[in-house]
Amino acid sequence: MKESSGKQLAKKMLIALVCGLVAGFGCILLREHLNSSGQADLWKTINNIFFQDISAEGATSAAGIFYIIGQVFVNSLQLIIVPMVFVSITLAICTITDTKKLGRISSKTIFTFLKTTVCALIFAGVIGFIVYHLGLFNSVDAGNISVQEGITGSNPLNIIVSIVPNNFISAFTNNGNVLAIVFLAVVTGLSMNALEDQTKTLKKLFEEVSKIISLFLTFVINKFAPYAIFCLLTRTFAIYGIDSLKPALAYVVTVIIALFVYLFCAYPIYLATMARVNPKPFMKKAAKVALFGFSTSSSAATLPLNKKTTTEELGVSDQIASFVLPLGMTINMDGTAIMQVIAAMFVAVSSGYKVTFMSMAIIAVLALIASIGTPAAPGAGAVILFTILTGMGYTNDAALLAYSLILAINRPIEMLVTSLNVVGDASTSVIVAKKENMLDEEIYHR
Repeated sequence: MKESSGKQLAKKMLIALVCGLVAGFGCILLREHLNSSGQADLWKTINNIFFQDISAEGATSAAGIFYIIGQVFVNSLQLIIVPMVFVSITLAICTITDTKKLGRISSKTIFTFLKTTVCALIFAGVIGFIVYHLGLFNSVDAGNISVQEGITGSNPLNIIVSIVPNNFISAFTNNGNVLAIVFLAVVTGLSMNALEDQTKTLKKLFEEVSKIISLFLTFVINKFAPYAIFCLLTRTFAIYGIDSLKPALAYVVTVIIALFVYLFCAYPIYLATMARVNPKPFMKKAAKVALFGFSTSSSAATLPLNKKTTTEELGVSDQIASFVLPLGMTINMDGTAIMQVIAAMFVAVSSGYKVTFMSMAIIAVLALIASIGTPAAPGAGAVILFTILTGMGYTNDAALLAYSLILAINRPIEMLVTSLNVVGDASTSVIVAKKENMLDEEIYHR
C-alpha cells in the first residue's frame, strides 16, 4: 500500500511538474508577445489576476490566485517544521539507549556531510576555473539592471553563537534558526535518555505529537502537493522575462550544468562506494523528493516528504532518518555550496577582480561555513552569498551590480539547488543506516 501510494504521488507530481513548466514557458512567451506588441496593460491585468505577490507594495487590488495557492501550501508545511524537527530528533536520541551507538551515528552523519560538501566545493571550483579560463564570465552590462538590496555582510562564525539560544521560547517562534532547535532537541533527548523511566509520560506525549504531525503532513502532501506544485512552477517562470536572463547567461548555464552533473553522477557514486548499494532504486524513489524540492525551493518544506520517502520506501530506520534529515536540512548544503562558489567567481571576474588558486580556496572555505548556516528557505543561498563577497572584498560598484543581478534571476537556480540539498540528505541517511545495519535492504531494492 505504501509503495503504491508513493508511486501514485510521484506520478502526480511529475505530471504537475511538466504541466507547470509548459504553462510557465507559455506565460513567458505570452508576456514577451504582449509587451512587444504594445499590449503591456493586458499582461499586467493577467499578472494581477494570477501571479502577483499580493503582499507587495501597491498590490492591494491584485488577486494573485497562483501566489495565494502556493503560499498557503508552503506555509502549511513550514508551520510544522519546528515541532517536527524538535520532536523527531528528541525521540530519535532518547530511544537510543546505547550512548556509543548514538556517538557513532552522530560522527558518521557529520563526517559524511562534510565529505560530500568538500567534494561539491572542489567540483564547483574546477567547473568555475574552466569557465573562467574560457573567458565566458565577461563584464556585466549595466543597462536595464536595477540594483537590488541585499544584506549587510557578517562574520560567518556568528553561526556558532546562534546554535545556543538565549531564550527557550523564542527559539520556537522562528523558522530561520533551525540549528537552535536541533541543539535543544539533542539536549532534551540526551536528558530524557539519562533519566530513562522518569520521563515515560513526556516520551509518550512526544510520540503522540509525532503521530499527529505525520497525519497532518500525509494529508497535506497527498491531497494538495500536485496542485500547489503546478501553481508554484507556473508562477515562478511566468514572472521572469527573457531579457532578465541574458546578462548572466554564462552564470546561469554554468550553474545549471554543474548542478545536474553533480546530482546524477556524485550521489550514485557516494551510494555505491560508501553504502555499497545499487544507486538505481534510490534515484528512482528519491525523484519525487527532488521534484518537490525543485517546486518549493525550500529544504524545510521538503523535509516531511523526504522523511516519509526515506523511511517508507528506502528502508532507512526511523531513528536514523529522524536524526539525519533535520540535521542535514540545516548543515548539509551541497547544492548551495556549488552555487555560491560559481556565483562568487562570476561576480569577481565580471567586476574586474583577479581570481587565483588561493582566492578560490578562500572562497571555498567561506562557502563551506556560509552554506552550513544557510536558512532552509527560498532565496536564502543568494542572500548569504553577500557574506562571501564581503569576506573576499568584492565590494566595488561592478561587484554589487553583478550581485544584484544574481539576486534578480537566481530563483530558478535556487530551485535546482534545493533538489541537490534534499537528495544529499536522503543519500546520507541511506549511507549512515547501511553502516549501522539499520537499512532494510528488502524495502530499499523493492
